[in-house]
Amino acid sequence: MSADPLHRAGTPQRRASSQPPSGSGASAIEVRRSARRRRTVSAYREGDRTVVLIPARMSEAEEQRWVSVMLDKLAAQESKRVLGDAELSERAERLSDQYFDGRARPSSVRWVTNQNTRWGSCTPSEGSIRLSHRLQGMPEYVVDYVLVHELAHLLVPGHGPGFWRLLEAYPRTERARGYLEGVVAADRLPHLPGARGE
Repeated sequence: MSADPLHRAGTPQRRASSQPPSGSGASAIEVRRSARRRRTVSAYREGDRTVVLIPARMSEAEEQRWVSVMLDKLAAQESKRVLGDAELSERAERLSDQYFDGRARPSSVRWVTNQNTRWGSCTPSEGSIRLSHRLQGMPEYVVDYVLVHELAHLLVPGHGPGFWRLLEAYPRTERARGYLEGVVAADRLPHLPGARGE
């Protein structure tokens, strides 16, 4: 089944935001201000949240801008990291636990190079899930969406209303589908000579 219908000095001050900007990989953002930090801004993932370290003197507007910049930077770094089949299986298990109470248990999850018209496929009778190698390097939330999509097929084989209700549990479904539709649309654009330094 295809994954898209289109085939400081002292203790830093902390402030947590419950919802990150749409599409980021973490579920929460924590901003830590430090008087020791003069100009630099940094960020890292800590479990299921993102920690952004900023100078204490920054205004709210600067903080918001830098949080957005750092989330984009982290997402770009993460998209370069390619998961192996074992990591992909572990990720599928975590996603099943998170969105389907562990009910979707694939027997195998792996990358394949022979799927050029589908993002993913699932054989419910075997419990096998295959993801197209074309997803490698895409943002994690997109890979997660395709995994969640295929995991849902272990519970509901077709694309009926019950299937789409299951996918509503994944909060980045629409964003990920939009991303994949954009990739498909870009692939259909005519090649322009001289583009990209040719």
